Amino acid sequence: MATVDLSAYDKDTMPNAEDMAFGIVVSDWNDQVTHSLLQGAYETLIANGVLPKNIHVYHVPGSFELIYASQQISNNCDVDAVIALGCVVRGGTPHFDYVCQGTTYGLAKLNAEGDIPVIFGLLTTDDMQQALDRAGGIHGNKGVEAAITAIKMVNFSQNCLED
Repeated sequence: MATVDLSAYDKDTMPNAEDMAFGIVVSDWNDQVTHSLLQGAYETLIANGVLPKNIHVYHVPGSFELIYASQQISNNCDVDAVIALGCVVRGGTPHFDYVCQGTTYGLAKLNAEGDIPVIFGLLTTDDMQQALDRAGGIHGNKGVEAAITAIKMVNFSQNCLED
């Protein structure tokens, strides 16, 4: 298990993102976690040159709804990538397994079959402390990591199309 902030990155190695546009879809379930992920992603995009007008934020009730919203944003909004942010905390029923598996499958399918990257920013944790540790706590902010991944994948896609 990691014991350091995994969200640290070298800004000087990042692609130029000033002409990129992003859709961020965030689940409002476990909002103390997901809104921190959103803040991390948004601030990272801005810090890497993305204009505020090119960051479009959408809220959905829960993590399972990230799939539909990501698909709609991919198909209907002028963005280069979608960042899906959510948090599912294990409980005493199998609900955790169904939501995690379904959301993971749905987002992976969109990512594999779509025309733009869909970035997986879903925390799946055993307890709330683990989630908080990954949403600005001792393990960094997975929203930051999702934004870095989004910028790099858009750059990859743009360079791949040029070859």
